[in-house]
Amino acid sequence: MKRELFDTDHELFRESVAEFLKREATPYHAEWENEGIVPREVWHKAGEVGILGLGVPEEFGGSGVADYRFNAVVTEEVCRAHTSGLGFSLHNDVVAPYLVDLATAEQKARWLPGFCSGELITAIAMTEPGAGSDLQGVQTSAVRDGDAFVLNGQKTFITNGINADLVIVVARTDPEAGAHGLSLLAVERGMPGFERGRNLDKVGLKAQDTAELFFSDVRVPAENLIGQVNQGFIHLMDNLPQERLSIACSAVASAEMMLAETIEYCKERTAFGRPIGKFQNTRFVLAELATEVDIARTYVDRGITLLNRGELTVDDAAKAKWWTTELTNKVMDRCLQLHGGYGYMMEYSVAKAWQDARVQSIYGGTTEIMKEIVGRSLGL
Repeated sequence: MKRELFDTDHELFRESVAEFLKREATPYHAEWENEGIVPREVWHKAGEVGILGLGVPEEFGGSGVADYRFNAVVTEEVCRAHTSGLGFSLHNDVVAPYLVDLATAEQKARWLPGFCSGELITAIAMTEPGAGSDLQGVQTSAVRDGDAFVLNGQKTFITNGINADLVIVVARTDPEAGAHGLSLLAVERGMPGFERGRNLDKVGLKAQDTAELFFSDVRVPAENLIGQVNQGFIHLMDNLPQERLSIACSAVASAEMMLAETIEYCKERTAFGRPIGKFQNTRFVLAELATEVDIARTYVDRGITLLNRGELTVDDAAKAKWWTTELTNKVMDRCLQLHGGYGYMMEYSVAKAWQDARVQSIYGGTTEIMKEIVGRSLGL
């Protein structure tokens, strides 16, 4: 179906992003996958062309326009370029709202210019070895001591974890208050006691640095508190709908990309004397996928419109997140099957896309948690 979400400014921005990726990312991505990390220089170059700092006020070097459609353009083009190692969406879509909406004037002046230029790479650390979707199970602690919080604990599966210069850490500041005893602390590179563990060896997203983080008596200045003390859970709940919509944007764009490539493959690949796309089973599989991807695209585009109006609800975002990510895994699996043995070879893009897609129904809240959110919204 024809999309009606974007206007001329967004399409011009899309051309700019696509050209950047073609020039600065696609030719080098295989090398980054082997190294398990994207060079920092790529972030600097992205900042120079305005890909970072979307929605950040112009005074700090940002776009100055709070319009999530620009964020969606970046996500879509990164997927189409097969450059899954770039952590731009985590930076722009997930971390930015905390710094723009909750940071003090002093914090904004300290962090946002580098955030927009690519000099300061960010991450957010929620997940722990014993606490994933259940944020109430967070054990990392922060005890107030004079003009600082003393931070102790461990985080894992942290995107941008190796490159990050600023990590927003979810920590327990009131051990007796459950979900209402969490706070957000900004931990900066070089703080004594802050160490990075392994760059984790994942099934997919090989070029994306995903790390363990360790905090041993890290003295985090009180002025690095993000938002209000003991209000961290509320701050997270306010921002999780945008994070989940961002994942849905990536899921649908990835599905569209691989579906289009598979259709072309089925036109060219022959079996029993004719293109495999001429077989009824192939046509039926692709027809089903094309229909479901179109439906998912329509829902996600509507979600973007509602987000821009401040009307996207927690359960709307949960529906988008679980449905689109499960669909993407289905699309990748069916597309790989249509490629036959070649689909299992890493030299074919469908194999990498299949690997990369699998985590989408896990991070940002598992499918099971998303269904629980939706179920509760029904009064059940």
